[in-house]
Amino acid sequence: MGGIAPVKTILETIRSPQDLSRLTDEQLERLAAEIRQFLIDNVSRTGGHLGPNLGVVELTLAIHRVFDSPRDSVIFDTGHQSYIHKLVTGRQDFSTLRKQGGLAGYPERAESIHDIVESSHASSSLSWADGISKARVLSGEDDRFVVAVIGDGALTGGMAWEALNNIAADKDRRVVIVVNDNGRSYAPTVGGLADQLDRLRRGFLDKLRTHRVYEKAMDGTKQRLQHGGPVSKMVYRSLHAAKKGAKDFWAPQGLFEDLGMKYIGPVDGHDQRSMEEALQDAKNYGGPVIVHALTEKGRGYAPARADENDQFHAVGVIDPETGEPVSRGSARSWTSVFEEEITAIADERPDVVALTGAMMIPVGLRSFAEKHPDRVFDVGIAEQHAVASAAGLAYGGLHPVVALYATFLNRAFDQLLMDVALHRAGVTLVLDRAGVTGPDGPSHHGVWDLSLLQIVPGMRIAAPRDSTRLREELREAVAVDDAPTVVRFSKGSVNGEIDGLERLEDGVEVLHGQRNEDGAYSNDVLIVSVGTMGELSLDVARRLADQGITSTVVDPRWVLPVPESVVSLAARHRIVVCVEDGVKAGGVGSRIRQTMREAGVDTALNEVGLPVEFLSHGSRAEVLDRVGVTSTQVAQDTVAQVLGTKVPFARPLPGEDLPTGEIPSFPQSRDA
Repeated sequence: MGGIAPVKTILETIRSPQDLSRLTDEQLERLAAEIRQFLIDNVSRTGGHLGPNLGVVELTLAIHRVFDSPRDSVIFDTGHQSYIHKLVTGRQDFSTLRKQGGLAGYPERAESIHDIVESSHASSSLSWADGISKARVLSGEDDRFVVAVIGDGALTGGMAWEALNNIAADKDRRVVIVVNDNGRSYAPTVGGLADQLDRLRRGFLDKLRTHRVYEKAMDGTKQRLQHGGPVSKMVYRSLHAAKKGAKDFWAPQGLFEDLGMKYIGPVDGHDQRSMEEALQDAKNYGGPVIVHALTEKGRGYAPARADENDQFHAVGVIDPETGEPVSRGSARSWTSVFEEEITAIADERPDVVALTGAMMIPVGLRSFAEKHPDRVFDVGIAEQHAVASAAGLAYGGLHPVVALYATFLNRAFDQLLMDVALHRAGVTLVLDRAGVTGPDGPSHHGVWDLSLLQIVPGMRIAAPRDSTRLREELREAVAVDDAPTVVRFSKGSVNGEIDGLERLEDGVEVLHGQRNEDGAYSNDVLIVSVGTMGELSLDVARRLADQGITSTVVDPRWVLPVPESVVSLAARHRIVVCVEDGVKAGGVGSRIRQTMREAGVDTALNEVGLPVEFLSHGSRAEVLDRVGVTSTQVAQDTVAQVLGTKVPFARPLPGEDLPTGEIPSFPQSRDA
């Protein structure tokens, strides 16, 4: 006889959003509890965004019960709170969450037709909603809704308000904006918007005013009174003022209604019935509507609620009972080294100030802010504003340090170019999580900065290889007062210390190599190691030595402008190999090649870096292996280039003919 089959949970019976429609209120409450337990059990094993998802369980269920995804488009801003959306759209295997080949930590079109926006950069959802809703109208599908879920933190981004300005101008578009208001992004939301939302949280609105019947009645009364005699007009003005004053007293929703947007809320985002009623009211209204939902980040999980830093915004592998990390690495992080050094600099220099975009703790500014609270500015998720404001601070005689994740610099490129560089402002940008970052996927890899920054006039870029060089180069950066400087470093644990053999006059450090009889470094291969690629470059040198190929390894420390000694060394070697953790197109290697040509040096150069493509999630090592940036592959390619069997060919030894290699032949296609 077979055993008794285990009873399925309600969650296990949900394969599509339509399955939610058959559930009773009691079953929905049980489902919400099951989802929270599922998230705690699974995310504690894989790591991921736990706190944000625990806070949007009922909100997400309500959206999928009221609206019809994928016919109605559901967009998440920034997307890290989409785990419940994944669960109810048929993706309940979280064992490979954020692992190579597994479930993405953000919406991903390849996973589901229910996913739309893959980018995990904040504040863009409303622009997507604006565009999609316009497309629906133009294509005759204006009965389809667009639902955008945006946090109060993401609303600090100016792009969101640019979109709101356009959405509000069209009263017939079916756009529902759900403001997931938990008072936080990573940390508590700051600024005037946060203050206004805090007032809204304390208010109360009668949902009846959102109904079309109510609006028609009010419009009719308005028309009759406005077109009546003087007494009628006076009555209208008095009633209108009284109504406005009463509404503002109970809930000053004018923040949105002054734009012409209908406002519903505040609503308890953890009350399933209230959320569904509010969303149904918004749906019935038919025009653009704001639904203001109050939620708790980390809801239902005591360790998350007790975490004052970020309420488990993102966690590694943790003990599900205590919330404590399963293992604590002994190595220091790049961010902690920066935090310590920038605080020491701030103690010494009262003119040094810092800015961040809603990421005080993640980018390492907490200690600075604790010691000098009046000199650290959290501007919200507004990188463009941060960089332009830094130009103003520099003009005022200060030296601003703007600390961002490298991927978010993309958003402030125009301000860096036109506000900082054009005005020769002494502004230092510190780019955390530069290069391949791992599990957060394509939009979080910081792989574009080295290429973007190459075209900024006057730009100086430092790429430290270890903690000692990070401290040195940060101090050198803040000493520059007439041009922008950048210090970039990787995610995670800082590399082991790599001492140089010597430092050349222009600051370039030789990490490996031997001088010849005339006192110069002149070997087969010159390896230019950029930042964190030092260990890999030295391993390549060892592998080349095993094949009888000599090499010199240098760390430029400052990769832009290209140091003169790098060009001089290139002239004395048979081939140059530049190893960097950014895209090869327009990167450091390309810039060195250009500078060499300008100096009349024709040594071949091979750029080793990342392809111009969006790299899917996986560990840093897995991603680098996938694209061939490993010591084994680089060494194999370099040996072939020295032997003349792979382009670019190394310069021949004295007395040897120029190698031509073997040109591969390709079979003709059948159609040729």
